[in-house]
Amino acid sequence: MTRLPLIVTILALAAAPVSVHAQAITPAEAAQIDAIVATNLARAGVPSASIAIVRGGQIVFAKAYGKQSETRSTASAALPYQIASVSKQFTAAALQLLENDGKLSLDDKVAKYFPDISGADRISLRQLLSHTSGLQDYWPQDYSFADMAKPTTPQAIVDRWAKKPLDFDPGTQWQYSNTGYVVAGMIIEKVAGMPLLAFLDARVFKPLGMTAISQDDAIGPAYPQGYQRFALGPVRVERPAARGWLYAAGELSMTARDLAKWNIARISRTLLPPEDWAEQEAPVRLSDGSSNGYGLGVFSGVADGRRFVEHSGEAVGFLSENIVYPDQQAAVTVFVNADFSDAFANIAQQVTKVVLPTPTDTSNAATTAAARDLFDQLRDGTLNRKLLTGNANYYFTPVALGDYQASLTPLGAPKSFDLVRRPRLRGGFINRNYRVTYPSGRTLNIITYSEPGDGGRFEQFLVQPGE
Repeated sequence: MTRLPLIVTILALAAAPVSVHAQAITPAEAAQIDAIVATNLARAGVPSASIAIVRGGQIVFAKAYGKQSETRSTASAALPYQIASVSKQFTAAALQLLENDGKLSLDDKVAKYFPDISGADRISLRQLLSHTSGLQDYWPQDYSFADMAKPTTPQAIVDRWAKKPLDFDPGTQWQYSNTGYVVAGMIIEKVAGMPLLAFLDARVFKPLGMTAISQDDAIGPAYPQGYQRFALGPVRVERPAARGWLYAAGELSMTARDLAKWNIARISRTLLPPEDWAEQEAPVRLSDGSSNGYGLGVFSGVADGRRFVEHSGEAVGFLSENIVYPDQQAAVTVFVNADFSDAFANIAQQVTKVVLPTPTDTSNAATTAAARDLFDQLRDGTLNRKLLTGNANYYFTPVALGDYQASLTPLGAPKSFDLVRRPRLRGGFINRNYRVTYPSGRTLNIITYSEPGDGGRFEQFLVQPGE
């Protein structure tokens, strides 16, 4: 099970690889991280967290905080947490490994392996992994539903949910489906001739020096306990789900450090061939050409100018977030033993700002000043057309200039004029976006394109309403 993507900026932006040397976490950074975790745990009432950080392609930080169970007084980073749907990328990798072995193809139809599943002759293995199969999700709830108090099996899940009529024709829509991953796991076991976890242990975990166990076995005094909370009531120990409910959709338990080893393999393109990693991360497109950024077991996109690969997970009493920044050779992993707040996501986002601070770019001071000057000219009705290209001069007709002046002048002088996104190349011009803020709190957005180089003329200067 997963909470839908925590990073919502899904854009198509190419980023050049950056060579980054492993940089140890400084004492000041460690203090910042400790404060971030402590503040978020306290604010949300979440008992504990375990985090790992990769920087420069190496693990540079791994630490646990808080109360991991009712019987443990000291947090240990060596204890495995239930990672839930973060497991899906391992299921995807298992199918890719079997494809590389020549034992199957991701374009095979499910009917080749389990013909009695609904739509089996139309659903490909790739569609199982990309949540585009049409199979109804068996666990959409953010809690343990009644049947989860009793043990189940993959076959029982398939018999109950994967033999219902499809929710849509395969490839036409996207719907998160744990059911599809259960089917994928059964196919892996049928083709590999061994249990899924045994296959992953032999082909993934041991080669990477990782240790992972089934979440069904990660229960008892030696492991973290999951916690729940009803509204704003007291934090209570959560009763684990009975055996068998997550399987290939999210059955793994491991330490944050172990998951960081997998992240390093993704960054360095080892274990799997580079094209397999790229295949996982490539957003799958629906029949109408649209995509929400999901590939095979992971979301991918761009946030704050950085390409990311991400997945979160939710088990009974546990939440997890795993974000990889391949071009910066960095990753942040956060596990918590509670399923009732966004503390795990907040910690991940705030720690990322420590690990990968947004660089201060002073090179844009001149262009920002030029943009502010042009904005003021438009407010005053005194446009210097030498600052514009032919197209921009064509755009600024007398009507356009009149509307700009009439609508902007009454707003008065702005309080601030800020570059809000790092410049990027498009169509031979440099795109820069600005936010204008007034003392009243009103904002305007400005989208510009200008010629490269110092003193480049503006090809575009559009002022639009802000928030």
